[in-house]
Amino acid sequence: MTVVEFENKLSDEINVSPEALAQLIEISGNEGDSQGVRVFVSGGGCSGMEYGMTLVETPTEFDFVYEAQGLNIYIDSVALGFLTGVEIDYKTEGLNKSFVFRNVFAATG
Repeated sequence: MTVVEFENKLSDEINVSPEALAQLIEISGNEGDSQGVRVFVSGGGCSGMEYGMTLVETPTEFDFVYEAQGLNIYIDSVALGFLTGVEIDYKTEGLNKSFVFRNVFAATG
């Protein structure tokens, strides 16, 4: 396993709710090779940015890392510009469960 030292540690650029953090810890704990979770952005057209997550096996030296309760959340430098101020939450509505990204800086139409 490669160990990457991070000088780019995040503290309050993103906010992860306790519910989302619990789910992310559970998900990443079920994957033996996982070093944490990567949050990414895509799109940017008329409908705005789309947010997503994937498990990380090998982080890169270009990643920023947010650490919470032993979980590493990785964000690359380009995505960080779009993720600053984002709240990651986990919601249950009936039988539906999902992660929700709220961007307080997103433009509304």
